[in-house]
Amino acid sequence: MKAIVITSPGEAEVLKIEQVEEPQIGDDEVLVQVEATAVNRADTLQRKGAHPPPQGVSPYLGLECSGTILSVGKNVTRWNIGDQVCALLSGGGYAEKVAVPAGQLLPVPQGVSLKDAASFPEVACTVWSTVFMMSKLSPGETFLVHGGSSGIGTFAIQIAKYLGVKVFVTAGNEEKLTFCKDLGADVCINYKTEDFVARVKDETGGKGVDVILDNVGGPYLQKNLDSLNIDGRLFIIGFMGGVLTQVNLVSLLAKRLTVQAAGLRGRSIENKALIVSEVEKNVWPAIAAGKVKPVVYKYLPLVAAAEAHSIMESSVHIGKIILVP
Repeated sequence: MKAIVITSPGEAEVLKIEQVEEPQIGDDEVLVQVEATAVNRADTLQRKGAHPPPQGVSPYLGLECSGTILSVGKNVTRWNIGDQVCALLSGGGYAEKVAVPAGQLLPVPQGVSLKDAASFPEVACTVWSTVFMMSKLSPGETFLVHGGSSGIGTFAIQIAKYLGVKVFVTAGNEEKLTFCKDLGADVCINYKTEDFVARVKDETGGKGVDVILDNVGGPYLQKNLDSLNIDGRLFIIGFMGGVLTQVNLVSLLAKRLTVQAAGLRGRSIENKALIVSEVEKNVWPAIAAGKVKPVVYKYLPLVAAAEAHSIMESSVHIGKIILVP
């Protein structure tokens, strides 16, 4: 089969399409013919050698896909050959075929094309596990998501609004902020021209928001703590701005704040299966009802993976970038 290979760690041009061995499936796995995969920022880090795949996982890029089941392991009961699915992966999506643990498969949501279904698994599992399962964001609360126009951001806005939450976003230009507003964001802040802490305080009567989802890391830690309400929860899922900072811990104690961080890829198969099952139960009905829609910036052929990475790293995109083998 064909797959995108990292010929050596480096910039986008190190990605080349090559003929590689087909994956073998275990008893609890299925083999999927990939219809589409989506690009995630973690892929660009792996390409540079900074985010290696967990042990025993496919060496190829790709943390999600959609496609059709070609074969099933002997312990798999729910899924059959020919089923159309999308899947959360630990790797291997940038290829024509991929082996997937059965617990990480989802049916294609009603009303969504097989190709567009590839845009959902990683964002849905990331946002549901961090914002809802761990930070317990509830109807009537307030929620700030940084990078509102990203794949994570565009999904988070929609699912939070569906669940009755007031949504704040930051983004870096007016086009992105307008897009977020059209998706349902209540308060849209240009982080390049505005102090988001002051704006959050202003919009909440000085209280702050209840939950923040952050992908910036170090430079935002103090600002995020300053933006939280009493009993507020900060969840960190990335370090785009760096990992080091100095912070005043007083507000943690004074406001009873919780700070958590997690990734998705390194979790156990059992933990991923639990998250996937919660996503199917809680998120899939919102997609079927048309309340959460795929937001796709561009479709590119798999062979153009280097171009897709360049777009991702330029941050000009809004939503997801899809690769089609």
